[in-house]
Amino acid sequence: MNLYLVAVLPPEPVLGQVWALKQEVHERTGSRNAVRLPPHITLIPPTRQPAEFEAAAADALAEFVRGRAAVRVGLHDFSWFGQRTLFVRVVEADALLELHAALYAWCAQRLPSIQPENRPFTPHMTLATRDIPTSAVPLLQEEFRHRHYGATFEIKSLQLFRHSGQQWEKIREFELV
Repeated sequence: MNLYLVAVLPPEPVLGQVWALKQEVHERTGSRNAVRLPPHITLIPPTRQPAEFEAAAADALAEFVRGRAAVRVGLHDFSWFGQRTLFVRVVEADALLELHAALYAWCAQRLPSIQPENRPFTPHMTLATRDIPTSAVPLLQEEFRHRHYGATFEIKSLQLFRHSGQQWEKIREFELV
């Protein structure tokens, strides 16, 4: 069984800016989860699937994006999920929410092994998660409460990732129009 996910990556310069934030958190805290995947917004979270899923997913995603327009989103400042996940907030996300809902509806028909999410979709770009040392959290929370970051960009493609056992690798890209 392989581990897959579907995500969107921001274009430059946003990719580099958010990557620099992830690197900073990694260097300050040792969080390695921060740097195992480029800055992204997850559409379909990690899912264990047999090897044949990859070809089926590629076909289904290629059909899904056909004729679909790029969507614009914004990034604005930082927030936390609990005490363990620091992220950049995604704002102006109505089009992304619609894309996500349409993707899950498509998967229900074309990739039924993708299980529906059991929590609301909250688009975000993770800077660090789970392996942030507990002792580092209060200082990071205080600092990122006062830091500001903002950007807007168009999501022009979806990416299918597979975990190699060491890191996530982009295996296919699906262009929006």
